[in-house]
Amino acid sequence: MEENRNIRILWVDDEIEHLKAHLFFLNEKGYAVDTANNGKDALAMLAEGQYNLIFLDENMPGLSGLETLTRIKEQKPDIPVIMVTKCEEEETMDQAIGSKIADYLIKPVNPNQILLSIKRTLERESLVSKKATTDYRSAFSKIGMRLNDNLSCEEWMDVYKQLVYWELELQGADSSMNEVLLMQKSEANNQFSKFVKRNYADWIQSDAEQPLMSHQLLKNKVLPLLKEDRQVVMIVIDNFRYDQWEVVRREIASLFTTRSDELYFSILPTATQYARNAIFSGLLPLNIEKMYPHLWSDEEDEGSKNQFEEELLVTFFKRMRENVKTMYEKVNDAESGRKLLENYARMRNYQLSVVVYNFVDILSHARTEMKMIRELIADESAYRSLTLSWFQHSPVYELLKKLSQDKFTVIITTDHGTIRVQNPIKVVGDRNVNTNLRFKQGKNLAYDAKSVFEAKQPEKLFLPRPNVSTSYIFATGDDFFAYPNNYNYYVSYYKDTFQHGGISMEEMMVPFVVLEPKG
Repeated sequence: MEENRNIRILWVDDEIEHLKAHLFFLNEKGYAVDTANNGKDALAMLAEGQYNLIFLDENMPGLSGLETLTRIKEQKPDIPVIMVTKCEEEETMDQAIGSKIADYLIKPVNPNQILLSIKRTLERESLVSKKATTDYRSAFSKIGMRLNDNLSCEEWMDVYKQLVYWELELQGADSSMNEVLLMQKSEANNQFSKFVKRNYADWIQSDAEQPLMSHQLLKNKVLPLLKEDRQVVMIVIDNFRYDQWEVVRREIASLFTTRSDELYFSILPTATQYARNAIFSGLLPLNIEKMYPHLWSDEEDEGSKNQFEEELLVTFFKRMRENVKTMYEKVNDAESGRKLLENYARMRNYQLSVVVYNFVDILSHARTEMKMIRELIADESAYRSLTLSWFQHSPVYELLKKLSQDKFTVIITTDHGTIRVQNPIKVVGDRNVNTNLRFKQGKNLAYDAKSVFEAKQPEKLFLPRPNVSTSYIFATGDDFFAYPNNYNYYVSYYKDTFQHGGISMEEMMVPFVVLEPKG
């Protein structure tokens, strides 16, 4: 009990003499306990001494427990207070909880209840961290053994979900276990990249044994919902990873029930131009270029590569011979977000409303380009935290509240994820090679073939080929492409940034969630 010696407790009760057994028990457990039999004395002791925790009786003469609680919060707002009372009235409980107490105990209390309350209040984070660390040690070997198996797409999704679960559980835990998890995640990405290299061409060329992919979402997932005569709002958050969804999901748990929560595979390249156009058209990029050349932009073309998403959406329903009334909105900034909310009522006029939010993608690029944002998003945990903060104060959260009230079916998904890159891979190309760090498209590319996934015949992956000699290469794991010119500067600038376009679990296995309003 030596670790409890530095914890000082102040117990305030007008019948303190009846609590000697409890005080003795806490002393035996190593806690130092001071006592006061009224609120005035307690406040004086609090002003002179340092305490980690206060037990406070609710029913005392003079200053009542609630009045004393108010003054404690004014004087030392950070000290947790556990209210102890004989009163079971709901109003008293509400007042105490509204005053941000740490716990609420109803007399008579036994010593173990008191000990549990102390641990729950003071040691919860430490105990949770220790438990998570112990449990992950046990899970580590099981996950490692699975990585050596010949996993299917579904099994890879399960492994990725497990790794994300432990990543969230170990946040703030022992740093050495975080390092172990990062190493295991890196090994998983290496194995996953080999899996994709072996199978991707077969997935694209055949419907047999393939995962659900970008170009199949509308036909396989959205259209069936519309045929149930539902009004559907599909929210596409650009660059939105599964771990980010997991932290956001908890925020909307009170608004919706989850009808389905699954992962799908983004097509390659895992970049907006390819993956999101594939979603809205229901076609692979090569087919878009052939069928709707006026709606496809090559890498060398000027301007946005995703300026025809609404038109592509219309073409999908025409090909399906489905008369679906659709609305499309893209939110790039706060102003467009406000306008969407102001005109929210018009969504009731459409069977399918599609809203694209670009904030997470903008945040990822800003971290690369702005030193302040890079420092703010120091690691994966901070990236998730800032995503959550954005969501809590964003138009998309306000939109979800309205959609829940109006009984819309809601889809939340993305076009691709992103990965934090670490390892530079040299590549040489001419001035027309695209700038993306995770995939390259161009003529006469020079690279180490063992380090990449190469597509010398892009048409086999249903990718456009602007020139006869055009090929594609994709970075795997946490690699990124760097040019030999100004190599050291280039590497130092882009290392440890979040990028997309290549092959990794984070980029390819992304959320597709269907929500139904509660009530």
